[in-house]
Amino acid sequence: MEKIEKVLASGNTHSTVNRDPKLQRGEFGVFDLKLTAPGVEDVEFIATEPHPTAEKLFAGAWSACYTTVFGIVASMKKVTLPVDYSVDITVNIGQTGAAWFLGAEFTVRVPGLAQDVVEELAHLTHQICPYSKSVRDNIEVSTRIVTV
Repeated sequence: MEKIEKVLASGNTHSTVNRDPKLQRGEFGVFDLKLTAPGVEDVEFIATEPHPTAEKLFAGAWSACYTTVFGIVASMKKVTLPVDYSVDITVNIGQTGAAWFLGAEFTVRVPGLAQDVVEELAHLTHQICPYSKSVRDNIEVSTRIVTV
């Protein structure tokens, strides 16, 4: 698998589970995008640009799926997640030589849980999430865990 040597464009997302539907965090020129999946809580993208790039759209769809599956995996493992857990994903498009590639960087924030527990949840989530499975061994994906 090739690694990106030069990033040309990026799409970033920040996903949280919205527990207060009246809470609006977008600012002028941006909006909060709420996505749902059957039988699970809403996932919210805070301050999304009105005309996102393809990288941001892919990061957003992947983030919604990954964040939802992360909650399901935690429930299966009997792990109670803090209300402020979140997932940030950056999808990069770039080049190595003349070839073009995608890459993804995850930051999984789960304050108060043990590092090894969150690492296990993140790994299992990548095994189950359809977006993670679809790019496995096709693009470079890194995952950073933050527990503070």
